[in-house]
Amino acid sequence: MLDLIIIGGGPAGMTAGVYAARKKLKTLMLTKDIGGQAAWSSDVENYPGFTMIKGVELAEKFEHHLEHFSDVLELRLVNSGVNHIEKVNKYFTVTTGDKKVENARSVIIAGGKLPRPLGVAGEKEFLNRGVTYCAWCDGPLFAGKDVVIVGGGNSALDAALNIEKSVKSIIMINITKELTGDATMIDKIKSAPHVRILNNTEVVEIVGEKFVTGIKIREAGKKDIHTLDTNGVFIEAGSLPATDYLKGFIKLNRGGEIIINSENMTSVEGTFAAGDITDIPEKQIVVAAGEGAKAAICAAKYIARFA
Repeated sequence: MLDLIIIGGGPAGMTAGVYAARKKLKTLMLTKDIGGQAAWSSDVENYPGFTMIKGVELAEKFEHHLEHFSDVLELRLVNSGVNHIEKVNKYFTVTTGDKKVENARSVIIAGGKLPRPLGVAGEKEFLNRGVTYCAWCDGPLFAGKDVVIVGGGNSALDAALNIEKSVKSIIMINITKELTGDATMIDKIKSAPHVRILNNTEVVEIVGEKFVTGIKIREAGKKDIHTLDTNGVFIEAGSLPATDYLKGFIKLNRGGEIIINSENMTSVEGTFAAGDITDIPEKQIVVAAGEGAKAAICAAKYIARFA
């Protein structure tokens, strides 16, 4: 019997792992990847201790910290993810997508978020054939090409900063009247010579043959549709909490986020949650790390009192 299962390997999950291990809790971490969304970031300039660090480098530092506690913490990569959690009496059963079952006294859910699809024609058809949701992962494939980034928030700005030196040109398609990300990032994008911004504009279709060749756009409130030629479409229109498998098990808000109290406890006693997957108002790496620490501390107290 494990003391704790942590679902998710982003900043919240990895920080929870460090704190759980320091409490000498026998812990299993299940995750699809290491670093979560933080590992996709280009330059991180607001994490204490680093004036600037690449997201992937920060994720590596988290992982190296976890390695010091290998005697009590097992890190397991699960490409199939987790598809079920159940509480039987006072213990928890976690089932992964490949049907493996683990039991523990407590669970911390820190699975983060998934990219939000646009829901337009051509998006699914051209996925991995010009359509991508990860600039960090797929940016090198578009070196020297003309690309489009859909979105106007921090994720879209970060994607543009990530690839703007390697691609030929970028057109940012933003549905709102102005870009909505951090001012420092907006300034960098506006000064980039090969970036063009189309505000108040929406994508209505992605077109192509074997691969993407263009997108159809429309100015908000107007009927006329125009086609832009492009080799790639980076969709950075926000994200959705990875909570589909939790419906019916714990309480979620209207946005699908896990509702937690001040101790990171969910509606199911013994189940905690941390990071972007919860209803905390700010989604930042440093906030997720702090929430992960809180969740692990409170889980340790719960295990000591009720296990």
